[in-house]
Amino acid sequence: MSKLTPTLSAGLYLVSTPIGTASDITLRALDILENADVLAAEDTRNTRKLMDIHGVKLNGRPLMPYHDHNGPAQRPRIMAAIKAGKSVAYVSDAGTPLIADPGYRLAADAIDEGLPVTAAPGASALLAALAVAGLPTDRFLFAGFPPVKSVAKAKFLAEFANVPATLVFYESPRRLAACLSAMVTAFGGARRVAVCRELTKKFEEVRRGTLTDLAEQYGGETAPKGEVVIVVGPPINAAASEQDIDTALRSALKTQSVKDAAKEVSEALDLPRKQLYARALELK
Repeated sequence: MSKLTPTLSAGLYLVSTPIGTASDITLRALDILENADVLAAEDTRNTRKLMDIHGVKLNGRPLMPYHDHNGPAQRPRIMAAIKAGKSVAYVSDAGTPLIADPGYRLAADAIDEGLPVTAAPGASALLAALAVAGLPTDRFLFAGFPPVKSVAKAKFLAEFANVPATLVFYESPRRLAACLSAMVTAFGGARRVAVCRELTKKFEEVRRGTLTDLAEQYGGETAPKGEVVIVVGPPINAAASEQDIDTALRSALKTQSVKDAAKEVSEALDLPRKQLYARALELK
């Protein structure tokens, strides 16, 4: 493999890896994996498999396990390696390090000690789900995994009920139906939602609808398999009056085409774009 970076300077490199399809890895990620002095991985077996697929050899370099259970013991060793002039590449199990991942404390410690921290961006289930959900992306909040216990889950979800943004959660497939049901209670059944499963993999699936619709669907089925991302649309505003709609459209039409004005107002007022396009044509 040709080297994009012949040598890596000392520091911590946070390397994103594919969430399903191995070819989603970036050239820069492969370059860092090939040239780093030390490799640290949440799951060393997965990392070895990925390296084998892409022809990256260890060549005697250390591959250290780093996860929630051994983090306190491993972090001092990793810090010592960087201070000794080594480049350390940290690889999460899948996706971008630090996103629902044990790498946060590792990066924070390196920063606290004044050591260089570099990101090699790439695949992320969070961003992939936002891309295919069909929900507003101009403002979003990633909330991670909801608690398992029902009371804690209800309290957790209630914190986000009125956040004026699209919400993104990770969830276990076996708890998906219960989570959607809890979201109906916390957010209201009319909120739009997309359940994204097995993203980038052979059996990728995205279901879209209201929380009530999808809670009923998954509640009546056997628990699905694979990684799940739940994307919940922003809170539904109180019904806009005809005057509110016309005012918003007239303002948008001053600087935009009919199509773009209808799209903007549709997202702002959470109303069907087709309805607003027809009204915009009348006002134009």
